[in-house]
Amino acid sequence: MKVWDRAKERLQDILSDNVYTLWIEPVKMQERDGTCLSLACPDRYFGAYVTQNYLELISKVVTEVDGSIETVRINGSCLAPAQRQEPLQLRLPSLPEGSSSVRALHPRYTFDDFMVGESNMLAQSACRSISRLEDTIGPCLYINSTTGLGKTHLTHAIAHQILGASPLARLQYLTAQQFAAEMVHNIKSNAMDVFKRKYHDHCDILLVEDVQSLTGKKKTQQELNEVLDTLIKSGKRVVMTADKPPRDLIGIDDDFRSRMSSGLITCIQKPDLDTRYRIIRRKAQQQKIELAEPHVDYLAQHVKGDVRRIESAIIAISARAALQHGQVDDRLIEDVVRFLIGNPRSLSTQAICELVGRQFKVSPNDLQSRSRKKSIAFPRQVAMFLSRKHTEETLADIGKVFNRDHSTVMHAIKVVSGLSRRDNSVSAQLDLLSNKVRQL
Repeated sequence: MKVWDRAKERLQDILSDNVYTLWIEPVKMQERDGTCLSLACPDRYFGAYVTQNYLELISKVVTEVDGSIETVRINGSCLAPAQRQEPLQLRLPSLPEGSSSVRALHPRYTFDDFMVGESNMLAQSACRSISRLEDTIGPCLYINSTTGLGKTHLTHAIAHQILGASPLARLQYLTAQQFAAEMVHNIKSNAMDVFKRKYHDHCDILLVEDVQSLTGKKKTQQELNEVLDTLIKSGKRVVMTADKPPRDLIGIDDDFRSRMSSGLITCIQKPDLDTRYRIIRRKAQQQKIELAEPHVDYLAQHVKGDVRRIESAIIAISARAALQHGQVDDRLIEDVVRFLIGNPRSLSTQAICELVGRQFKVSPNDLQSRSRKKSIAFPRQVAMFLSRKHTEETLADIGKVFNRDHSTVMHAIKVVSGLSRRDNSVSAQLDLLSNKVRQL
């Protein structure tokens, strides 16, 4: 007799008839690999429930039956069709009441496909923590950013992770507009008790996108506020997204605003230069087009802002390249960038050097010289400071324009920053110059 058959006989004596028939009888032995016994369940939900509630007992009994077995592993969705017992009895009172309700998930919106950089590192880390059901950031997370920077990607990634790792978790994922529409429907059909039970009692993780759409909808704000209060006090997880931080949302009830602000608030900024490089490479790989390094560099320097704009550029390059037998050249790249954003601005350290020279009545040659005269050294430091602030050139690249190394540029930035904090006239002068730089 196989080890699993003998173990099942003992489990039948230990467990009640209905529990054994429902949760143990359908489990089949899949394979034995040395000291590990693998068991197969009808599907991943069944496997998750057995793992959570009976794996410890199963492991103990199997070890007693055969001392050479050290590990028992339970797999879901591993039974061949002929082995499945139909109909599957999965929805009985011993299962948690309620189920997940999730909007359609984008297959590529996962954590593995999310480009992490300084602009989104905190948000990504917090979302990973939520998806693992950890307590490191508390029960509530609020993410805000302008459109196209990855809020939806991260919420989809949370849903993918939770549904994959914890299929019994009851996840409710919807937009604030959908929440409002569902509430109105239940009010009209006199079914608010069903609505409240769904979100108050039968929800473990709540994801609500685009909270800003509730502006002026006081009844919906009040209802969602009650849901947040119940879930947070129960230690459940809540994630909300919006285009602004809570303090900047207009037409929002103060109590609701306070509740949204009770956990971690994180903002996703526009991707920096390094992150844009990696996004461009990844998107090009997905579109199966090869971009030379100079082309990647040109796109990263000129296509700024949200990720969708970068995606549009890569798709346009792919489409145009198909008309050129797959060839991607400088002209194609420049045409795509010009179509998306117009003629790219050529803001550079050299241009800023010339502007500062005109303002201080010092020639660019003087600024690039080895002179240490104060009348030349200070404008040179200002030009370095402005170049670091308004371009994405490296310290080394800025230094080359002035025939200096990166440590000199760092020193200049430190000197000018200190003066601007202590001297109002210097601060005003820098503001004036910054405005002129933006007009270049």
